[in-house]
Amino acid sequence: MKEIKISLLNEDVFKVKADALILKFAQASHGLDREIVTKFLLQGISIDTRLPKIWDYFLTKSFGITNTTYILFVGVPPLQDFGYREIREFGQRSLKALLESSVDAKKVILTIHGPGYGLDEIEAFESQIAGIADSINSSKYPRNLEEILFIERKKGRFERLNKALYNLFPHGYIPTPRSGAYKEIGNASAEILRSVGYNSDTKKRIFVAMPFSSDFDDCFHYGIQGAVNSMGYLCERSDLQSFTGDVMEWVKNRIAAADFVIADLTTANPNVYLEVGYSWGKNKNVILLIKDTNELKFDTRGQRCLLYKSIKDLESKLKTELANLDI
Repeated sequence: MKEIKISLLNEDVFKVKADALILKFAQASHGLDREIVTKFLLQGISIDTRLPKIWDYFLTKSFGITNTTYILFVGVPPLQDFGYREIREFGQRSLKALLESSVDAKKVILTIHGPGYGLDEIEAFESQIAGIADSINSSKYPRNLEEILFIERKKGRFERLNKALYNLFPHGYIPTPRSGAYKEIGNASAEILRSVGYNSDTKKRIFVAMPFSSDFDDCFHYGIQGAVNSMGYLCERSDLQSFTGDVMEWVKNRIAAADFVIADLTTANPNVYLEVGYSWGKNKNVILLIKDTNELKFDTRGQRCLLYKSIKDLESKLKTELANLDI
């Protein structure tokens, strides 16, 4: 094939037909992989002891659990160590593992990794795509591969990431070595694919402390994340829906590694106040946000807060604030 189709679909991964579904296994089951392992058990099939160690892989027939012929598990580091560089390596190893398994895959499904445990969603997605492009550029992919399909169930995330995918490959195809590889895409796309994941650690990181509630999703994605990303910074969040283990230790490590902290004190969430206190204890600069100053508690009443009325207002004020900071 001269080019391989790449697209993103807002759908249930169990309903989409393909030759193979590729999943990560982060040395413990999380989210979709945990759901699939459970479905195997319900059929009387135990695969727990066969799930792969870091950078190994395990291939199995799906036995009708998904609408794919095969399911491939690729072992990756635990979530707390599965950063942008590792996500890129996962992308590289995914297609290579299919090649080594001699699976005649024409259509392959992958899911999104990173946002579910707090990473910057665009940086994580681009890192995964870059790893896949690496594999294709080095001809380490199934020879009959025609299509790579990402599945994302959350509509808002699907819409945001679909824009990122379009910016990288506006024609919807990844070029192969036969078609000139990176020479066939724009300079901006080529530079992202060369560097993302590898240089992510050099970018400024902003940690966002806010209530973990769907009521705050638009505030985060369109008010905060947009402003942070526009400055070239990574926007990371205490989004712990996929995380297991010592949650507070994970949060503390994120704050310690951040260049700056943004905290939304709206609703006076106790976890957010705890994260603000820890940030101050680590001498981190903190931008405080609030929709109603009457909700301020404790010592925050004497602190400067950005008062916002709407998501658009928040984005505008936060952009101005970030532009005036020396991070």
